[in-house]
Amino acid sequence: MPVEHTDKRYEEDLKKLREDILTMGGLVEDQIQKAVKSLVDRDSALAETIIQRDHEVNRLDVEIDDLCIRLLALHQPAARDLRFITTALKITTDLERIGDMAVNMCERVLELNQEPQLKPFIDIPRMADVAQRMLRESLDAFVREDVDLALKVCRDDDEIDAITGQLFRELIAYMMEDPHTISRAIRLIFVGKYLERIADHATNISEMVVFMVKGKSIRHLDHVPPSV
Repeated sequence: MPVEHTDKRYEEDLKKLREDILTMGGLVEDQIQKAVKSLVDRDSALAETIIQRDHEVNRLDVEIDDLCIRLLALHQPAARDLRFITTALKITTDLERIGDMAVNMCERVLELNQEPQLKPFIDIPRMADVAQRMLRESLDAFVREDVDLALKVCRDDDEIDAITGQLFRELIAYMMEDPHTISRAIRLIFVGKYLERIADHATNISEMVVFMVKGKSIRHLDHVPPSV
């Protein structure tokens, strides 16, 4: 559990930092959910709304960075607090990029809605569900300092990779059978890649949680360890 401090302002700022990270995470998760909904429902107005709302994600990114820098400058934290604050700085970068992926999805939705729907949407909503769960659990792991949950998120990345491969094979088959489907299939491949990247960012967050709590890096390992 987070350590309490005698400096009340410092303690309040650390608490605010956790809350702001969760707020930003909740916003980008909602962006993902609505981006996929705009695809499935062919809702161009919703896609436009998500694109416009990206400025809220960017604003939170800047505000959290400013808070982290203030904490570092005024309190010169050491050890666990230092790892917590520097991890928060990195997490906001991943969350901001997840927000960008939601915007990119919506841009593809606007293009796809110019043509008839290529196929029923089955794999993409499944991928979105997994990616959102990974994001939610990675942030829970951050706030609770839960290494086991962080490692679970890292292992779950294999699930979304498998669905991505299945989606790509199906879309390539469409393109080979009918060249008229190529533009739509390629855009759906992009959507799949955006969701895969969102899962990668959630994995990044979880890897940073492990470092924050244990002071050990698990990045670039061939496999996710069962424990740290």
